[in-house]
Amino acid sequence: MEVILLERIEKLGTIGDVVKVKNGYARNFLLPRGKALRANDANRKVFDANREKIEAQNAERRTDAEKDSKKVDGLKIQLIRQASNTGQLYGSVSARDLAEAMEAAGHKVAKHQIVLDRPIKAIGVQDVKIALHPEVSVTISVNVARSPEEAELQAQGVDVMAQMFERDVSGFTAEFDPNAEPGTIPQDEEAESGAETNADNNEDAESSEAADD
Repeated sequence: MEVILLERIEKLGTIGDVVKVKNGYARNFLLPRGKALRANDANRKVFDANREKIEAQNAERRTDAEKDSKKVDGLKIQLIRQASNTGQLYGSVSARDLAEAMEAAGHKVAKHQIVLDRPIKAIGVQDVKIALHPEVSVTISVNVARSPEEAELQAQGVDVMAQMFERDVSGFTAEFDPNAEPGTIPQDEEAESGAETNADNNEDAESSEAADD
């Protein structure tokens, strides 16, 4: 389908450009959100007659977005979520969750302005793009953690997931000695085994003495 763009669309064009897009993209996104018109003769005449007004309105929205960008750019959002020991979330963090968190912090943005390719599914800190206007974008920092303490560590640059992995690996290494001879019992187990053997021998000795009496 060919459409006339009413605002700049990344990777498509700017105001007034006639571009060809997939039918679904046009029907589900561009047309219902007022970002484009079907490219037919009637709409071309309407656009040409209102071009100056459309461009003026776009410039006004851009100016407002630039003012808002100074308040939002670099914003740090913290979300506490349940997650497994490997850092995988029980669920996910969506654009809607981020929009709600930003509103709670005093910055109202629409869900569709949050550019999130896929939901966040693990703890950690990541940058997320916010498109306040087709020509104005900012970046916020999203810190997803299992507790405020963990979030604080991540904010300081600590890779909590890497630490968990190293702890698991070191625990495994402590239990497994690659240099031990086949069939060798680890020292702790050997000590426990020896203690059990001594205890059994003492019990046998006591039983023998009792029989002699």
